[in-house]
Formats: sequence, C-alpha cells, structure tokens
Amino acid sequence: MKPYLLALDQGTSSSRSILFDRDGRVVAIAQQELPQIYPRPGWVEHDPMAIWRTQLATAREVLARARVSAGELAAVGITNQRETTVVWDRTSGEPIHHAIVWQDRRAEATCVRLREAGLSGHVRERTGLVVDAYFSATKLHWILQNVPGARERAWRGELAFGTVDSWLIWQLTGGCEGRARAQARHVTDVSNAARTMLFDVHRNDWDDKLLAALDIPPAMLPRVLPSSAEFGHVHADLLGGEILIGGVAGDQQSALFGQACFSAGMAKNTYGTGCFMLMHTGGSFQTSGNGLITTAAAQTTAAERQYALEGSVFVGGAVVQWLRDGLHAIKASSEVQQLAESVPDSGGVMFVPAFTGLGAPWWTPDARGTITGLTRGSTIAHIARAALESIAYQSAALLGAMSRDAVAAGGQPVHELRVDGGACVNDLLMQFQADLLGIPVMRPQCVETTALGAAYLAGLAAGVYASLQELSAQWRVERCFTPTMTPTRSRELMALWEHAVAQARLPM
Repeated sequence: MKPYLLALDQGTSSSRSILFDRDGRVVAIAQQELPQIYPRPGWVEHDPMAIWRTQLATAREVLARARVSAGELAAVGITNQRETTVVWDRTSGEPIHHAIVWQDRRAEATCVRLREAGLSGHVRERTGLVVDAYFSATKLHWILQNVPGARERAWRGELAFGTVDSWLIWQLTGGCEGRARAQARHVTDVSNAARTMLFDVHRNDWDDKLLAALDIPPAMLPRVLPSSAEFGHVHADLLGGEILIGGVAGDQQSALFGQACFSAGMAKNTYGTGCFMLMHTGGSFQTSGNGLITTAAAQTTAAERQYALEGSVFVGGAVVQWLRDGLHAIKASSEVQQLAESVPDSGGVMFVPAFTGLGAPWWTPDARGTITGLTRGSTIAHIARAALESIAYQSAALLGAMSRDAVAAGGQPVHELRVDGGACVNDLLMQFQADLLGIPVMRPQCVETTALGAAYLAGLAAGVYASLQELSAQWRVERCFTPTMTPTRSRELMALWEHAVAQARLPM
C-alpha cells in the first residue's frame, strides 16, 4: 500500500499543500500567500492563474520537503474555498475575468430581482440555500452580463464555469499551458455544487428553473461526482507521475469529514477568515426555522445523500487582521491573545464586525460594523478583547440556532463542538466559546482537519481506508475546554450581544 496522501488546500488567503501518512498525521506542509484584489468597496477578487501557480508550487514544495515521490502517493485530495467563481475559455484555458470571491457583494442587485420574482421559496426548497450574493450563481451571472461577449460565447459552448476545485482539476488533468487540453476534466463534487445556488440537492443535478432565471447555459457547468470518486489523474509532468485525484470537497464539508462527524447531531466549527459551523443531519434534508441553510455534506457514494445544517460568519479571524492592518493595534496576529488578556474582560465593550454584512442567522447584507459600550475607561485592549470575543458570540448564535432546529426535528441539542482552523489554537477564545455555549469544546490533535478531510476522501477512493469506522477511530482530542461560566451569566452576555447586533442592523 502506498503510504502517503497529498491534500491540496486552496483557501481564501493562501494555497497550501499538506502531506499525510496513512494514520492521518501531518508529514509536511507548504504554503504560499494568495494576493487579494479589491477593485471597489465590497468587491473581492483573486487571479485564477495565481490560484493555480501557488497551489502547484506548494504541491511540489511539500513533496520535495518530505522527499516523497509521486510513486509513493496513493491519491490526491482537493479542498477549496467555496462559492468563489471562475469562468475560462475551453480552448485557450485563459480565465475571462478574475475569480469573484465568496466574500464579494457586487451581485446583491441580482439577488433583489430574484427575490422580487418570487424565487426565494424555490431556491430554499431545491438548493437548501437562501438567495444571497454569497453563493456562486449570481457571481456567474454578473460575469456573463459584464464581460463583453461572454454570454454569447457561453451559449456557443466556448466557456466553462467552475468553483475553485473545478478550476484546479481542469489544470491538474491537462488543462494547464503547454499540455493537451483534450485530457482536461471538467468536474466537481456534490459539496461544491451545492454551494452554487444552482444545484438541486435532492436529485443531485443542476436545476433548470434557476439556470433559466439567470440565463446560464447548462453546457458551462461541470459534471457532478460524489466527494470520493475518480476525478481524474494529475498529469505526469506536473508532480513526476500520474496520481489519482480521489477526493474533493468544499472546505467546510471537508472539515466536517476530517473531524469524523459522520452521523446526525455531530457538529464542528472552523475558525478561519470567516467561521463556519456545520451540524450533520445524516440522510435527512432539514429546513431550518432559525436562519440556517441546508447543504450537501461530503458523499462517499452516488446513491447515499448526506446533508448538514450550516451557519456562516462572514468575519471571524478576519477581525484580528483588521486590528492589525486597519486599527494598527497589533503588529502581528499572534499578539492578539496577549493584548486581550491584559484586561480581565471587555469592560462592557461589544464589537460586531459586520464589515460585509451579517450572515446566519440574521442574513442582513447591509449591516455595518459597530463598537458599542465605550466609556472613558475603554482602551485598545478592551477593543481587542471584544474583537476576539465577537468570534465566539457569532458562533454561539449559530450553535443556538442549530440546537433549536435539532430539537424541532425530534433530535437532541448539540452536546459537544469539535473545532479547527487557525484561530482554534487561541486558548482564550476557545475557553470563552465553551463558556458561552455551556458544552465542551473539543480541539483535536490534528487541527488541519480541512485538508485531512480531503485526504480521507481520496484515501477511501484509493482503497487506503475500508470504512468510515476506520476513520472515526483515528480522531483524537488534544484538549477539551469545559464551561466555567454560570448559565445565567452566559445568557446575560448573549443578551448584550444581541442588543449590539440590533445596532449594527439599523438602517444607515
């Protein structure tokens, strides 16, 4: 048995490659920063060629660092920033526009028209989502509408659309410059397709009514496969040999899989640029009554549907970046815990970082960031602590909504939360999270669970693993944060938070 699995983790702020052994342990990591492009306020773009170049470079670097050859890899898995939209020319392989990133809000006017056309119910019923510029559909519509000649070319079959996974697979399987593009695979997996607002998660197929409403040619769309499947093979010239691409999942569904949350009621929260909480609901498509969305979880077979409830926090760890780059309160993100711990609490300061509106469970796109509760005694340390705590408050609101949905569906409230992502290493934040939730917060030994999920999916396709039970046995906890705050105090703090959110949602 080939001993290694390579995970390509293409994120919002960086491209990373992580090499895992069969036991799910990290062997080596390589990472490159991905430049951000901000053409206008509320617009966020990436250069698709930069996505490809940085991802390929890190894959080569991690293999060189570990002194591992392509022949020692059982398979490659891909996990990616979701909703980010790429359109490229099938013949030249050139993108026709920068990738429009999931954070981008330029398509809100199109969302208004869809709502006014009465499509909100259809979107919710078929896709599990809400009509919002967060998802890929209206970003794709904007490109076709605003790039000269794009819609006509799309209807002639000249253009391809994909989320970042599709773009990388197309490149890896032969679409990159100087190689035979006839070999290139135009595919995606069900978890990424489910984030486009164009995909019927009941039938696992594209929705004709939504395509027609946005005038999107079906021929642009990739073929949809289970998350563990044969997506193609990495071209031999790229990494030194042909390698099976056996696993693909959007970053949050991949993290759910990497956390071994395989059964209904299990939940995880990823603390990254944003925060993303998912609760597995098994084969049951549950519609939230509390502002969450329903999404397809990673699926290991075409026949077995898997779903999750999800809540998205648009600004999670990015609030620490704002403290560094906008407020210049710290020089490095790693300094935030020390600054926050220099005061015993936030001194009544509440920080709602609604820089790009509010996501679940409020869905208020025109909300704006607010800092409330300031006094003459407030310091930059209080603001820093409030900023850090805002990540926990937003996540607590999500878990409360999930637990209410679970009980309404006849289940039990979430009894523990598994955590991952860059900010989960912050002990102050994790303890405050456990205090607000009143349940244990479990940090695993391997916090690279997003990449690990992709590696596990690829390993299943390659026969490295025989079952989900085998993968569950590999999950190991590094630290459990247990609540120390009284439930009464937790409720008081959440009430203050909700009051601050109400200020952020007031019309400007």
